[in-house]
Parts: sequence; structure tokens; C-alpha cells
Amino acid sequence: MDLYPLFDWLDTSLLADIAKAYGGVFAVVQMFHLLGMSILGGMVLVGDLRLLNVVMKDTPSEVVIESTHKWFGIGLATMVVSGIFMSSAVSLKLYYSEMFWAKMTALAVGVVFFYFVRRPLLSGSHSAIKPSVLKLMAVTSIAIWFTVAASGRWIGFS
Repeated sequence: MDLYPLFDWLDTSLLADIAKAYGGVFAVVQMFHLLGMSILGGMVLVGDLRLLNVVMKDTPSEVVIESTHKWFGIGLATMVVSGIFMSSAVSLKLYYSEMFWAKMTALAVGVVFFYFVRRPLLSGSHSAIKPSVLKLMAVTSIAIWFTVAASGRWIGFS
């Protein structure tokens, strides 16, 4: 499926016009994107480091994980909405960027992993799950989200 028409449309959209013409608006939206990344990344790290028994050892992992799930969704929504706006300013460049597609692939893998593997598995008692499974899930999650962040950062250099 060729997505070029979508990226071409986005390049000529009102969003792109605003993003290209008003640097201040772009900067504010970029601030929200960074805030969303901080929230999402923080929730991933806190939850996964708790599963690895590195932080918050005195708090049950079920409590930590349940608390991070809501904030993860808020961070993800903030990132997606602001990311679409920011992408509109350079949509055709992104279409041809291998690192952009690497980030989008990693992001899709991360979202699927979070909502269809991690969240269902961790919705019950963690004592019923082998510690090795919890640790493998945490390390896998950190690796996926590190890939999203690193490939996203690399877009600016490629």
C-alpha cells in the first residue's frame, strides 16, 4: 500500500501551512511532543524497572503497573497528536526517510506489545507469573521503547 498520497496531502494541508508559517506554534507543539515522550518513557521505565525489582521495591508491582497504564495512554495520545502536526511540516521528507519508517514500525510494535501482551498479562496477580517471564517482558519493553526513541532522534540526523 503506497502512502505517498497521504503524505502529499499532509504536506499541503492547513496543519502544514501553520507548522511552516508559525515557528512559535511549532515550538509549542514540539514542547507537548516532548512532554508526551517524557510521560510515556517515564511510565515505561518506572513500570519495567519495578518488574525488574530495581525501583519501588516496597510497592507491589501490581499497583505500580496499574498506575503507569493510564499515564502511558495519556503520553501516547499526546505524542501521536503532536507528532502528526510536526510531521505535516516535513511530511515529504519523512516519507523518504528510512529512520522515520523504522520509528513508526517500532512504535507500532511497542503499542501492540503494550496493549496486547504486557497489559493483559499484567492485569492479574504478578505472583502467579514466573519471575523470569516478568523480567523478560520488562527487558523486551525497554528495548522496544528505546528503539522508538533512538530511531526518532536519528531522524534529525538522516
